Amino acid sequence: MEELLTRLNTVPNSYFGFVAGISNYAKQSPERLQTVLSFLRNHSNLSTSDIIEFVSQQPDFFEDEPRNEQLIIQ
Repeated sequence: MEELLTRLNTVPNSYFGFVAGISNYAKQSPERLQTVLSFLRNHSNLSTSDIIEFVSQQPDFFEDEPRNEQLIIQ
């Protein structure tokens, strides 16, 4: 996780919300962490937008989203 934080903080247009969001996604599972780290290691000159796009295209991206449950009032 430390390597991820270091890499995210060194992205030229990095900002707190970006680092928090990507690291929160990655810390949910070892597979996520490895996927994001592999992407960062294998691509240079990435912007925050590039990384956000990559993460948001992952098949498990929406797994952590709260379910949209409707309140039924009788």
